[in-house]
Amino acid sequence: MAKKDKILVVIPYKSSFIMNDIKIISSQYDIILNSYNWKNKFYVPFFLVLQFLAMFKYLRRARLILIEFGGYWALVPSILGKVFNIPVLIVLHGTDCASMPHIQYGNLRKKVLRLACKVSYNLATALLPVSDSLIYTKNDYNTEDIYQGVRHHFPNTKTPFEVIHNGLDTEFWKPIGNVIREDNRFIAVFSQAQFILKGGDLIMALAEKFPDRNFYIAGIDAPQNLSNTSKNVHFLGKLSKEELREEFEKSTFHLQLSMYEGFGLALCEAMLCECIPIGSSVNIIPEIIGDTGFILQKKDMAQLADVIEKADAVENKVELGQKARKHIMDNFSLKKKEELLLNTINSFVN
Repeated sequence: MAKKDKILVVIPYKSSFIMNDIKIISSQYDIILNSYNWKNKFYVPFFLVLQFLAMFKYLRRARLILIEFGGYWALVPSILGKVFNIPVLIVLHGTDCASMPHIQYGNLRKKVLRLACKVSYNLATALLPVSDSLIYTKNDYNTEDIYQGVRHHFPNTKTPFEVIHNGLDTEFWKPIGNVIREDNRFIAVFSQAQFILKGGDLIMALAEKFPDRNFYIAGIDAPQNLSNTSKNVHFLGKLSKEELREEFEKSTFHLQLSMYEGFGLALCEAMLCECIPIGSSVNIIPEIIGDTGFILQKKDMAQLADVIEKADAVENKVELGQKARKHIMDNFSLKKKEELLLNTINSFVN
């Protein structure tokens, strides 16, 4: 059996979508994994030194360096990749292309982290954004921080890019047929830190305006700073994949009211489970929804209420949910992601 070429994969943490990329790459290459607890900012200088020393062992064997997210962890591999003429690909996911100080979001709002990203992006052989909106976008949905993306924040960065959308497991994310879908049930998915970013404030206002609808939020328990939450708001806490799939199947609508969205995996998962999508007009969300749901053009409660009423008035909800599933299957399948990612890597290795 022919010996596989080795690829150095640098990650800031382990998540389902990052591990999916590693699984795809490992089908053709041996993986050398470099990972530290970069979330602990106190240890960043120490990790940079450790990473620098480790690189000399890794780079003797690696044919290519693939980095997930722009950040401190991308700096040393990008510099040494350039020095030793090893291709460096940086997968961009969203926060690494954004600066939104008014909601305290985005790696690029922090000066030192912004500089690390800028240097890495300039030195990289290619950037692999999960949507073209991470290169440049204008989000009129917001009233502040409208312009985003690598080319907006770093206009002199000329590094070529190849869009590789995230891919969904269409066999897992599908209705399993053992629950009843509720007509007036809306669901959203986000963490405590993403409450404003993902439109949690709008959902609270919706619940007050529409007391006959039920709103479910997966990913967080009831925030302690929220008082007098409407009785029709239900916080589900953190769920397993299987539990989340069941919650999607119970729901008729999925709310993705983000102020910024690198891709929208939860949106795609909900659509695969035949939820009708309702999303904001930011980044790639309108493309993901297509003609299978509803778009909120501005972060405005009156406009959102109108969108909700239009969505609720749809007569063919079952057919629209099925159309949403087909749209994701046709455009954002894991198979399409596998083919494009491997073809892109192969073009730099061979």
